[in-house]
Amino acid sequence: MADVAPTNPDTLIANGDPTPAIRVRDVVVGFGSKIILNGLSLDVRRGEVMGFVGGSGTGKSVLTRAILGLVPKRSGTIEAFGLDLAVLAQRERRAMERRWGVLFQHGALFSGLTVRQNIQVPMREYLSLSQGLMDELAMLKLDLVGLRPDAADKHPSELSGGMIKRVALARALALDPEILFLDEPTSGLDPIGAADFDELIATLQKTLGLTVFMVTHDLGSLYSICDRIAALAEGKVIATGTVADMLAIDHPWVRSYFHGARASQMMPPARLT
Repeated sequence: MADVAPTNPDTLIANGDPTPAIRVRDVVVGFGSKIILNGLSLDVRRGEVMGFVGGSGTGKSVLTRAILGLVPKRSGTIEAFGLDLAVLAQRERRAMERRWGVLFQHGALFSGLTVRQNIQVPMREYLSLSQGLMDELAMLKLDLVGLRPDAADKHPSELSGGMIKRVALARALALDPEILFLDEPTSGLDPIGAADFDELIATLQKTLGLTVFMVTHDLGSLYSICDRIAALAEGKVIATGTVADMLAIDHPWVRSYFHGARASQMMPPARLT
C-alpha cells in the first residue's frame, strides 16, 4: 500500500539523510473565503523526483507558490533543508532562494529579452559577475538543456514551444540549484517532445543530483521519471508512493486518474493490473 500522507509523514525521509529537502506540515492557504490547501502535509526526499498530481483547480500550483513564498499561507510550516522559511532573515532567505530553480508552466520568459539575457536574469539578481562570465555561463546552460549556441540571440517569439521550455529550464538551472520546481513542464508539447523533455529532466536529475518537485497531469511523466507521486484532493495530500502504490489506492479520484480510460490508452496493460 502507499504511504498515506496524514498518517505519519515524518517517516517519509531520504535513506541516509533524516532531513527532507522540503517539509510541509499542516499548511492552510486560502483566497478570501475559499480554502485551497487545508492542513496539507508532505515531505519531498532529497535526490528524488516527486510528481504532484490532483484535479484541475485543486491547488497543485498553489503549493509550489506557497513554498516559494509567492502566496501567503494562513497557518502551518514550510521548511527547506531543515530551515523554517517563515522565520528566515532577508539575507538567509536570499541564500535559500539561490538553492532552488523554478520552471513555470508557460515558461514565463521575458519577451523583450534574448534567450541569453533571460538565462542571465537570476545571475544579475543574485550574483556579482562580469558580463563576459555571465555570457559563458549562459552558453553552458544552453548546452546543458540541449539547445544550439545560435539560440542565444533569439527572442522568445522566435522559438518553438519545446525550445521555450528548454530556455526556461536553462534559466531555472542558472544558479546551479539543489531543488528544481517544475510546473506542468510538458504541457503544450506533443508526445515526442514531452518524452524528450522527460528524458532531459531525468538525465539532469541524475547528473546534477537534483531534487525535483514536479506538478504535472502527464501520466507519461509519472510513469517514466517519478520516483514517488503525491496525490492531492480535498485540500490535502491523500496518498504518496510509487506508481504501483497509486494503482492500489481506493480513493475515487486516484482510481479514476490511474485506472481511467486515458490511463488505459497510454500505459502498458501490465502496469494497470
